[in-house]
Amino acid sequence: MHFTSLTRQPDDPLLKIIGQHAADPRPGKIDLGVGVFRDEEGRTPVMTAVKAAEARLLETQASKSYLGPDGDTGFVSALGRLVIGDAVSWDRAVGLQTPGGTGALRLSAELLARAGVARIWMGSPSWANHAPIFRQAGVEPHMIPCYDLTSQRFDLDGFLAGLNAATSGDAVLLHGCCHNPIGIDPDAAGWTAIADRIAQRALLPVVDLAYQGLGDGFDTDANGARAILAAVPDALLAYSCDKNFGLYRERTGALFATSADAETGGVVLSNLLALARANWSMPPDHGAAIVRVILEDDALTAEWRDELETMRQRLASLRAMLAEGGRIGTVDLGAVAHGKGMFATLPLSPTQVEWLRDRHAIYMAGSGRINIAGFNVAQVARFHDALRDMAVNGVA
Repeated sequence: MHFTSLTRQPDDPLLKIIGQHAADPRPGKIDLGVGVFRDEEGRTPVMTAVKAAEARLLETQASKSYLGPDGDTGFVSALGRLVIGDAVSWDRAVGLQTPGGTGALRLSAELLARAGVARIWMGSPSWANHAPIFRQAGVEPHMIPCYDLTSQRFDLDGFLAGLNAATSGDAVLLHGCCHNPIGIDPDAAGWTAIADRIAQRALLPVVDLAYQGLGDGFDTDANGARAILAAVPDALLAYSCDKNFGLYRERTGALFATSADAETGGVVLSNLLALARANWSMPPDHGAAIVRVILEDDALTAEWRDELETMRQRLASLRAMLAEGGRIGTVDLGAVAHGKGMFATLPLSPTQVEWLRDRHAIYMAGSGRINIAGFNVAQVARFHDALRDMAVNGVA
């Protein structure tokens, strides 16, 4: 009877939506809940560059032995230099492979806790898993309301004012690009202002870069993260290859840390390796090996970048089509054009979300977050019509 003190935990709301959508027999149902990229046919395809890299691994990989808690070091090096670029000198940077971006965030949280960081500040709303990850590691999240859903705008002044309550040594979480769940990022001036405020208040930034290449383009999408890393001596960058390489089920990520000098970086890496060893021992290799093969081959890299750009353009096109609906009832879809990437959160009540599901077989998170990649072209017009129907019926 060792487990009698446990209480049942609530089901994950997004996983519940997946089950509801799968069980719905209605033709034309729309799934805007699960956060994966889909093409016009509703598939999440394997990228051709990924398939080519897998074929090469099949022919050349000589062993499935462990790599060690740092994972595929060739993957880490190639990815880090591509993502961080010249933002910091590489003698100040260390990195290791992690099980997805979530693993990188969890490792960040445990490192912060071990370093005595008690609080992390983040804009609200944020990805639903951000606060639990840090809280369970012993780092208390503090939320800064800074998004207006009606106008689809990021409140830079509000975020900077919120950071004024942070004290030296606190951490701050930042979405590197394509904010989840809002889809609204700071502009270049905003990133500079945020970097300056973080440096002024001696805060430790943790950048979550999970959607690079799906916003304004691969290199441009890294500019915010690079501005932050260049402004401070110490920083963490959690990276996911799940979206921009389409490696969702391979759980492919990395964590990079920058420090004031190489000696400190070595100490940081030793702690990260010890924490990784106690958590997952060795990270899964296949996805990281795929990315390494792609990034070490100029032709495969070019092919991957072309495919990623096609994905980006699809998202931008769907977002523009969605925005053409203009204002429907209390929802101004035109404002969605401000955003980037896969997600937007519409100012819908839980009652309205439920009504759209029951009446029109449109599935989304209860918060009103939608995955724009869940649409095909024809479904965008259906979504407009559903919102009009909701407005006519006075559903609030």
